[in-house]
Amino acid sequence: MSDEARPFPPGQPRGESVRIDFEGEIVPACAGEPVAVALWAAGVRTLGRSPKYHRPRGMFCLEGHCASCFLRIDGQPNRRSCLVPAREGLRCERQNAFPDADVDLLRAADWLFPEGMDHHRMMTGSRIGNELFLKLVREMGGSGLLPDRPAATVPPVRDLAVDLCIVGAGPAGLSAAAAAAGPGRRVLLVDEQDRPGGSLLAEPGGVARGQALADAARAAGAELWTGATAIAFYPEDPPGVLAVVRPEGLVRITAARYLYATGAYDQNLPFPDCDRPGMLSARACGRLVFRWGARPGRKVTVISDPGALSPYAATLAEGLARLGIPVAQAAIEALPRLDLKRDVAAVAALPAPASELPRQHGARVHLEPARGGFAVEVDGGFATTAPGVYAAGDVTGYRGPKEAAAGGAAAGQAVAGALK
Repeated sequence: MSDEARPFPPGQPRGESVRIDFEGEIVPACAGEPVAVALWAAGVRTLGRSPKYHRPRGMFCLEGHCASCFLRIDGQPNRRSCLVPAREGLRCERQNAFPDADVDLLRAADWLFPEGMDHHRMMTGSRIGNELFLKLVREMGGSGLLPDRPAATVPPVRDLAVDLCIVGAGPAGLSAAAAAAGPGRRVLLVDEQDRPGGSLLAEPGGVARGQALADAARAAGAELWTGATAIAFYPEDPPGVLAVVRPEGLVRITAARYLYATGAYDQNLPFPDCDRPGMLSARACGRLVFRWGARPGRKVTVISDPGALSPYAATLAEGLARLGIPVAQAAIEALPRLDLKRDVAAVAALPAPASELPRQHGARVHLEPARGGFAVEVDGGFATTAPGVYAAGDVTGYRGPKEAAAGGAAAGQAVAGALK
């Protein structure tokens, strides 16, 4: 495998060289790295087309939250290619395009309706014409086809009771777990990513720092699940259950206390063609370089909003410069002409608090634009307005890894005191 596409030291050891099948072509990859990263290293930036207007799409967040990198993988549609690890013989292909994602004739919808298209109100004068038009729209829209075959088995469901369940293994959640764990106290930490670290995985040296925090949490007695997605809280049967999906099946968790350290989502900024392949979130660019050691492009232009500056913009620019990657800065009001086929635009918008789960659990939120969006309200002891529910880190308003870790540690101590 050529070192040209992966010239930088990765944050974790690279896996062995493998080959994946991309639409009939063999693409080299490193075992364990995301399929999206392997394709990026192979020069594939367009991963699909948008469902309605068939605009080109590529990866944006590299964290499984933006739905821009969906591929059909091993016969299963709509797989998040930034979370699926590469392995020998994996098959992947793009969706929602004709004849292919690079030259999609259905892109005509974007040209024909520059002001938008409400297909419910078009060709309504003729019932037959409307039915034909709706059939055409349904064929053009959507995302993916049904799986090649149904699942052979239904994964099992089991129940689990713990003293404290922490959702999110970033700096806040890991620090909280280390502070809250102790003899006779079962503390469970769940995270959807393949390794702990959260926002640290986008920082120079962040993989090692995240692993150190995870080791400290385990040493204190906490149990850590990776690849475990908390999908919803169901309050119907008191005291309610938190549904967590693991590869081996669904786990319904009941806890005496819950602590949400779900972090914040990468956001885009509103400007023309902000959805093009080659437009990455700033933290995705960091994950690509600092975690996976892949080259982002010839040059990286960091785009920011002067009215809501993200502290990560400086972290990214400094880290890239140390690696010898040319970096330019641009404000959203005065964007330069960009060559997104060879370069990268890193959008440094303030991340938005991932507050859905706490809200489902009854926690109150408030709009805090200077902290990224709807932040979970907590008191001085990190308790939310929902009984037995706590929150810490960027879900309470974006502050960055250092402050998130400090808040998580204090929240863990507060919960430990409440559990005595």
